[in-house]
Amino acid sequence: MFDFNLNKSNSNSKFNSDLLWDTLIVGGGPSGLNAGLYLIRKGKNVGVLTSEIGGQLHNTSDVDNYIGLKKLKGSELSSSFLDHVNDLELPIMQDATVTNIVKQKNIFLITLESGIVLKSKTVLFATGGSPRKLNVSGEKTYQNKGVSYCTTCDAPFFKGKHVVVAGGGNSAAEAVIDLVPYASKISVIHRSQWRADEILLEKLKQIKDLDVHLNSQILEIKGDNNSMRSISFLDKNRNIEKEINAEGLFIEIGNIPNSKIIRDLVETNSSGEIIVNDLQETSLIGMYASGDVTNQPFKQIIIATGEGAKAALSINKYLNK
Repeated sequence: MFDFNLNKSNSNSKFNSDLLWDTLIVGGGPSGLNAGLYLIRKGKNVGVLTSEIGGQLHNTSDVDNYIGLKKLKGSELSSSFLDHVNDLELPIMQDATVTNIVKQKNIFLITLESGIVLKSKTVLFATGGSPRKLNVSGEKTYQNKGVSYCTTCDAPFFKGKHVVVAGGGNSAAEAVIDLVPYASKISVIHRSQWRADEILLEKLKQIKDLDVHLNSQILEIKGDNNSMRSISFLDKNRNIEKEINAEGLFIEIGNIPNSKIIRDLVETNSSGEIIVNDLQETSLIGMYASGDVTNQPFKQIIIATGEGAKAALSINKYLNK
């Protein structure tokens, strides 16, 4: 297996600041790694810069919706991706934080936190997104032990259980609908009033025994060593604290796209997601984006990997011109 320890001279030489890369990929999640795989197979001089291999895979307990692979841990799938690109000796600079990207005379200059400046003909931005957190006691403790940020990913693991959805927008309402075939009971806790579209709210009215607590704020997530067991929250209408026994909490209060450093370079939407076309091209020629950092609406592992492949093929065609 290729050694990506940057303290070794052979690894450092792969990211020599005098080298002009065909493509540098910012982000080491499923989208970035798959793009790297495709481009290195096309014979391109490509490297990956990432602060963490796997990205959001490490926030996923079990993966059971990736075709051909059954019930893998998110970390196991990440290791599998890394093993594959290691076999192809894809250069990866780990623990690398990109602080700035500029384009000068058709060449991208990528500055790292270490002060190193790398040069590339093209850039793929695949930094993903981060789920918004409640930032309450117990949230981190019971992450992947009842607390989830992805209903589509994890709903089947809560069959026959009482679950809570935190949030009041479209994503929260859609999460409730997605949970109906699995959960024995669903509660909603939201700090204000519903913000979801009326068509979704009409669907919620048809759900039997849906327990909704509006104008309520989650205070603490409680449990034992193995899993969460209950949620305490403040009923702001009555100014009293209540507690719900539940085995799962789906936090659906939005995602934060990791696009900050290039928002002045490319077009983004009101949420900060990078706007791309069907070739994963951004508004800046030579810069591409893929995965959860883009404006595609479905944040799924298999979609991110597919977009990485599509971006790589688009980049390859651009470079061949």
